[in-house]
Amino acid sequence: MTTDIYKNLSQLGQKSELPESPEAAVLERVKNPQENTDYIIRFTSPEFTSLCPITSAPDFAHLVIDYLPDNWLIESKSLKLYLGSFRNHGAFHEDCTVSIAKKLVETLKPKWLRIGGYWYPRGGIPIDVFYQTGPEPEGVWIPEQGVAPYRGRG
Repeated sequence: MTTDIYKNLSQLGQKSELPESPEAAVLERVKNPQENTDYIIRFTSPEFTSLCPITSAPDFAHLVIDYLPDNWLIESKSLKLYLGSFRNHGAFHEDCTVSIAKKLVETLKPKWLRIGGYWYPRGGIPIDVFYQTGPEPEGVWIPEQGVAPYRGRG
């Protein structure tokens, strides 16, 4: 197996500081070695955090990102650092969720992508945000996201 597709990565295998903001984060990609095969990739971030843009109180979410790659794969450490960069970023749930999806689409140009942002309650109301680039593709297995609706303690 050739490792040439990994030669331009700057974060993998290195000590990397958490970026100060999503704009400062660098999303890295690698060539898809299976680009002639359709398959789904899932990333789950059950401890995603951001800040309320009004009160600066922390917000928490469980993110599930599914995509059907074309020529590129996201490098997972860079995705982890990118998601972590929202920790001190003030934005509403909807903006965080959709911005993440759009940045991934811009970077990867996947055949298809969806994100589910399952946000924990703020002011007693949970907010779930969903985005996808088009209809689910045929011929690939796309499992349910598997995140139960918020039910409180009951």
